[in-house]
Order: sequence, then structure tokens, then C-alpha cells
Amino acid sequence: MNNVYFIGAGPGDPELITIKGRRLLDNADVVIYAGSLVNPELLKGIKAVVYDSASMTLDETIGIIRKSVESGKKVARLHTGDTSFYSAILEQIEKLRDLNIKYEVIPGVSSAMAGAAILGQELTIPKISQTVIFTRLEGRTPVPESEKLSELAKYQATMVIFLSVGMVEKVRDDLLQGYPEDTPVVVIEKATWPEQKIVRGILKDIADVVRKADIKKTALIYVGEALRASQESLGMKSKLYDKEFKHGYRE
Repeated sequence: MNNVYFIGAGPGDPELITIKGRRLLDNADVVIYAGSLVNPELLKGIKAVVYDSASMTLDETIGIIRKSVESGKKVARLHTGDTSFYSAILEQIEKLRDLNIKYEVIPGVSSAMAGAAILGQELTIPKISQTVIFTRLEGRTPVPESEKLSELAKYQATMVIFLSVGMVEKVRDDLLQGYPEDTPVVVIEKATWPEQKIVRGILKDIADVVRKADIKKTALIYVGEALRASQESLGMKSKLYDKEFKHGYRE
């Protein structure tokens, strides 16, 4: 049996947590959650002692986990969205390995997926884009030279940019080194939260659109030709349901 569960809390809507994540959260003795990002509605009715990690250091967080596990308690470490990117679980897991504390990671619904659902469209469309890039602009946390936005923009794939809306002018300038000026852009602030905000524009003017909407943080930037699909018919069909396309389940 594992002692610690890293749980993806989903993008904000308290119903967008997995059944397994909800069960483990309800059965936990101790919950440590990212208070600045996780919807507190998820914590209503739980029996656990709750700690808000927003102001805590890594060592303080691990200290609570270690003490709780040594007392025989089950710990839920609740992270926003999905745990597989921009969740900072690796540094915690490495500490737990050193302490020989067993853990399990429970995936969640990423805000990137939630945003696409809000727009009511696929991010991959035949003949337009078959690649989706999840990335961020370099800031206080650097990125590899080969993964700078200006380099990734050269692929003209669908791109979802995290943690960067506060530097939207730099985002625009870097993306213009690869994408055409009229490439569609959608910015979603606090996807699935009650205060969710959506703005649209094209690449050359998106910084002005974001500024006028007073969006400064907790937002995703979607870029690419595929985004036209949420506003107009592109007429692009997959082969999967094409009557002329044969496969193992249809002759």
C-alpha cells in the first residue's frame, strides 16, 4: 500500500477530478494542496487535516509528509490540473525516494484539455495540424535553447503556452518568428472556474486584446491554424469514418 498519493485536481471545476482521485482525497488523513491554484470546493466535506502549500518550501512540505507517514496516516498531495507537466512533483518524489516512502501518481484533467473542450474543438485537425506543443516562455525558470518559443514557432503546430500571459508581448514577438501574423490565438483565463474569461484575436494584435481584457495570470495561450475550427467549418475529415476507408472493423 502506498503512503502518499500525488493527485491531479483538474483545472478548477470540482467535478473534473477522476473518480480515483476523489476517492483517495475523501479517504486521506492529511491533504496538502496548492492553495493558490486548486479550487477549495474540492476540500469540502473531507475528513483530513488540510495544509495549504502556497507559502511552504519543499522541505516544509516533505516534513509534513514524513511526519504524517511515520504516524501511519495516508497523505494526499493535491496538485492543479494534471501532474505530468508544470506540477513540480519530481523534486518531491526524489525526496520521498531518499526517505523510502512509497508513493503513487494519479493523473488529472489538464487545463490544456479543459480549454480545448471549452472551445468545443480538437487541437489536431487533418491536413492542418497533427502536432500539439505544450510549452512556456522562459522567465525566472529558464528553458533549453532549442525549446525557446521562437524555435518552436517554426513548426507552426498547434501550441498551448502555459505560465506566460504576463509576458504576452514577448510571446507575440517570439511566435511571429514562425507563425503568420493572422494566425488565430485564443487566451483562456481560469478555465472551468466560475470567473473564466475567453478572448480571441490574431497573433499580431493578441497582446492588445489581452491587455484590454485585463488578463495578467492563470491563463493559457492557444495558437495555431487549428483554432479556426471553433468558429468556422474547415471541411477537413479524418479517414476513420470515411466510407471509402477500410480497416479491421469495416470492410
